Amino acid sequence: MAEHENGQSAGWYELQDIRHRFISVMAQNMGLYNITETNGRLYGSVFFSDYPMTLDEMSRELEMSKTSMSTGVRQLTDASMLTRVWEKGVRKDLYVAEADWYQSFTCVFVNRWREAADNNHKAALDAKDQLEHLKQKTGDNRLQKQISRDLEKLDYALRYYRWLDNVITLFENGDIFDIVPKK
Repeated sequence: MAEHENGQSAGWYELQDIRHRFISVMAQNMGLYNITETNGRLYGSVFFSDYPMTLDEMSRELEMSKTSMSTGVRQLTDASMLTRVWEKGVRKDLYVAEADWYQSFTCVFVNRWREAADNNHKAALDAKDQLEHLKQKTGDNRLQKQISRDLEKLDYALRYYRWLDNVITLFENGDIFDIVPKK
């Protein structure tokens, strides 16, 4: 391969381009994890780094403020996507990409699933209670029949949320990996 004026072969530029394309696509899809695209790019930079990075290094790499990097690192750390590490003689906080993507996935999705499932389950229970109360106080036969149909639908929803709770529990306790092993 041809060598450029800084002594690097064209392959190094191609490597950077490949990394950049992967990081861009990954960052665009981070919304699925409730992570901003900017923080997805931050994650990608740390992921491809061969050494732990400081906030200053991240800031230079992404040409963003240290404050933005700090906010991004906090979000990625909370999502178990970055981990703070320690190195002898280094005073600044250092971060690496979490090596276990399965753990990151579990942390992010379980929290989102649990919150949504719990909210929906509670709403279904509340609606069921209100419908049962309405059914008892009305003398309208057509309305009672409609309420009965709605109650059947809510019973189905409640069975689904109990099932979803079992699925979420499989992720929370790690039993999912007995069913679908890590690759």
